[in-house]
Amino acid sequence: MADVGGGFGFGTGTGIGVGPYAELTFDSEGDVDRASQGAVSRMEATDVLVFAHGWNSDRSTATRLYDRFFAPFPALVGPGVRLGYVGVVWPSMRFSDEPIPDFEVAGALAEPGHGCALDPLTRRALGEFWPGRRAELDRLAELLAEQPESAAAFIEFGALVRELVGLDAVHTVHAVAAPAVPAIFAEDVLEVCRALSLALARAGAAATGTGIGTGAGTEGPGLTVGGGLRGLWGGAKELLRQAAYYKMKKRAGVVGERGLGPVLAELAAGRPAMRFHLIGHSFGARVVSFSLRAVPDGARYVRSVTLLQGAFSHYAFADRLPHDKGRGGALRGLHRKVDGPVVACHSPHDSALKVFYPLASRMAGDSAGLLGFDERWGAIGHDGVRAVPGAPRLSLDAALREGVPTAGCVSVDAGSVVRRGGAPSGAHSDICHEELARVVVSAGRMGR
Repeated sequence: MADVGGGFGFGTGTGIGVGPYAELTFDSEGDVDRASQGAVSRMEATDVLVFAHGWNSDRSTATRLYDRFFAPFPALVGPGVRLGYVGVVWPSMRFSDEPIPDFEVAGALAEPGHGCALDPLTRRALGEFWPGRRAELDRLAELLAEQPESAAAFIEFGALVRELVGLDAVHTVHAVAAPAVPAIFAEDVLEVCRALSLALARAGAAATGTGIGTGAGTEGPGLTVGGGLRGLWGGAKELLRQAAYYKMKKRAGVVGERGLGPVLAELAAGRPAMRFHLIGHSFGARVVSFSLRAVPDGARYVRSVTLLQGAFSHYAFADRLPHDKGRGGALRGLHRKVDGPVVACHSPHDSALKVFYPLASRMAGDSAGLLGFDERWGAIGHDGVRAVPGAPRLSLDAALREGVPTAGCVSVDAGSVVRRGGAPSGAHSDICHEELARVVVSAGRMGR
């Protein structure tokens, strides 16, 4: 079991200003710390908010997120509601050059001037995320620091990244059966780094000091033939970031389906009057959504699901995919397991989901397709729920003024508040707002 912490309490001892509070801790295989499950089962609460974080480097980052997000709730719920608060802690990581608005403490971010190089915090986090891969990670860090203007160096970099994601370097796109991994890990590494460098420019990453500008037309400075290869190392760093995200994406589904889902079912069996309200940010939205697979038919204990900048397909809940009528989304129909709505809050200011998620999610295909942006690969946190008939689309003002529907999928454009953040992720982590807490309260029918 991963040592990701646990506890139960209220106040400074836990770092959480509301209570009762407990943490459900899971390892990478979805195994729960039974002591943490016991703490939740002993809660005296009518309604329990269960929040799963996205990419965070350690438990303390997740705890600060929960403290900030949970703070408004006591003043928002009705007198008959006794809230319990649960933070889901699962092993993931965050590159420390991704700032969280109004959330960092001194020393939490990468030191300035690293450019394409890995800062010490990120290098340490990568070592914990990929234990036993020190030699590969050291070499990747060395290449990013040196930025050699050499095609051979990029080829070596790409091979090392493929090893990290578990793709046999011998079996690439020339294999008879294409590997079930995004094309960015299987295609020509120079083409991939060029595509990612252009995406960084599109996301406004010139401000990070990577040397990538927006330029005119489709290419930025440093990406032309005359500029050589040095300008592509920002894209190479992004490839490593996407490798971490790809592993987290798979892990989030495992933790949700094999971990959180069965645990909630056990808790509900022991406390049948307890109502659960699931909240997930980024890949944490994937965790709570995949947990619905473990909800028994006819069970009514999950009363609402709120997805904040969810990092999974906007077609996930669809019975039929628009581009393949014979298939449905990975979570097709699971919104019907909720005794209330599934609310997807999305923002156009989220560069991580607007620009990079489509690149990371596109499955192996021709290299020309890698450079395009296809609606098939959109994220639910970028433009909400798609291809679910009758799913309303609301502005945040309308959702707060009129409330959200009591069942089915609902999309809420939260761009009026989820709008701040630096490159490369944009507003992806700008979620600690009272307005979003009020959406959760509305979805759970817990208001005054």
